[in-house]
Amino acid sequence: MMQGFFEIDHLTKRFGGLLAVDDVSFSVNQGEIFTIIGPNGAGKTTIFNLISLIYPASAGQIRFLGKDLGHMSPDQVVQLGIGRTFQNIELFAQATVLQNLLIGRHAHTPKRPLAEMFFTRSVRDSELVNRRAVEKVIDFLDLAAYRDATVAGLPYGVRKVVELARALCTEPKLLLLDEPSSGLNVEETDDMAYWIQDIRDELGITVLMVEHDMSLVSRVSDRVLAVNFGKVLAQGTPSEVQAHPDVIAAYLGQA
Repeated sequence: MMQGFFEIDHLTKRFGGLLAVDDVSFSVNQGEIFTIIGPNGAGKTTIFNLISLIYPASAGQIRFLGKDLGHMSPDQVVQLGIGRTFQNIELFAQATVLQNLLIGRHAHTPKRPLAEMFFTRSVRDSELVNRRAVEKVIDFLDLAAYRDATVAGLPYGVRKVVELARALCTEPKLLLLDEPSSGLNVEETDDMAYWIQDIRDELGITVLMVEHDMSLVSRVSDRVLAVNFGKVLAQGTPSEVQAHPDVIAAYLGQA
């Protein structure tokens, strides 16, 4: 295991008088599937938004591969190797699946306006590289049948896989999955569990996930962090965390 792969130290986020993330610390090892759980409003997605630099942290530090993310821009975070999906699907509905996945290659495409204007050899070569990378992801997630379909016309479960595919097209070393099973039926959730395991086992990508489906959490996670009201309740294996009295109380409302 690579120590210091991804670390969060004393992370805090305030929105006015609301303390959404309260002194949270944890680390994720390379090659791990690490899941954050907690009731609605616990601060899980806010942690993801802090990692992605959608929000600036009020205090604390986020480090990836030894680098402090605090002074970076969101696109630099992607270039460094952190990709993500969103709880509410963020795709271009009127574009095709292929076009959406090519957008995921944006971070790996040099910005050369003049060369692009004249469609130079280097631009053509770059487009070929991007297309090959996208086709590998399409094959990996069995999306060939939907390659040229408009996203707006796809079933919800397929759109979830397309968003996962777009995140993979950024070539992440760390993949953030925000509620990957949200809105999926039992069969689709089962498929998602296989994708998550294959992403780690076959592609070698470390996974940090926020998830509410405890059967999925137990099936794929190496370690789990439970939070509530922005504070850490427990950390350990899925069975250890689910049996923790503070976690039980947070979910059931009992002491």
